[in-house]
Amino acid sequence: MKKRILLVEDDQDIRDTLEEVLVAEGYRVQVASNGQEALDCLRAVALEDLPNLVLLDIMMPVKDGLAFREEQERDPLFAGVPVVIMSADAHIEEKRVRMHVHAAIRKPFHIALMLRTVAENIR
Repeated sequence: MKKRILLVEDDQDIRDTLEEVLVAEGYRVQVASNGQEALDCLRAVALEDLPNLVLLDIMMPVKDGLAFREEQERDPLFAGVPVVIMSADAHIEEKRVRMHVHAAIRKPFHIALMLRTVAENIR
């Protein structure tokens, strides 16, 4: 059974590239362009179809990664889904700790680093 990833990224080029790379690595990928779309995705799937990991950009329109994470943590149905954040923010490690997420990847990043981080944190 392929592991599922919810990829949340507002930049379409980055989102498309990451989706292509993750699919090539054997993951099933669902995409969202902001935190609200990601929450809608989580709420729309059955428990057995929840993603095994959320790969989450922080700075996005509509609902950013921080707001997404706050809502995710409050919902017992999907609070336990591991999250890896991505950002160009210089304070990404501080945000990782504050957001209670499993790992952080600073943009721009190497694809190999992203894949290793995903593999280490997916459940």
